[in-house]
Amino acid sequence: MKAEYDFSNAERGAVVPQTGKTRITMYLDDTIVEEFRKRADAAGKGYQTLINDALREYLAKAPGNLEETLRKVIREEMGRAA
Repeated sequence: MKAEYDFSNAERGAVVPQTGKTRITMYLDDTIVEEFRKRADAAGKGYQTLINDALREYLAKAPGNLEETLRKVIREEMGRAA
């Protein structure tokens, strides 16, 4: 062990950074949060996990890129008009 260590470039943080998740701050309606908390309690999960699951499910069902969808519709309509 050294007698002295240089911490001048050190940064505070978790010893092992969590991978695969990002901490964010966002505002949700009180009623939304309360409903997720109730459902999370009933399911035996954390409410943030339940919100994450709901967002993941929504994205899985959501149509692809809006720009690509618009291009497809325009091509179809132009084909019908020709």
